[in-house]
Amino acid sequence: MKVSIHAAQKQLYSLIGKALSGEEVIITLNENSYVQLVPYNDESDVKQLFGCMKGEIDYVEGWDAPLEGDMLQIFYKK
Repeated sequence: MKVSIHAAQKQLYSLIGKALSGEEVIITLNENSYVQLVPYNDESDVKQLFGCMKGEIDYVEGWDAPLEGDMLQIFYKK
């Protein structure tokens, strides 16, 4: 549903209820869409990403050793 900003000021409470029930609510100004009302999601519901790949990634010992000789030249294209 699209509603003008002036109408939204008068019926904000009911528009919030509609957004919470899943209805799309878009606020317009001069017939241009500007704002969409959507329910707020608490961040505590979001799965923590830091450390979620622990134990999933393998690496070769020495992967971070300095490059030498030909590999160094190839890397810097000298």
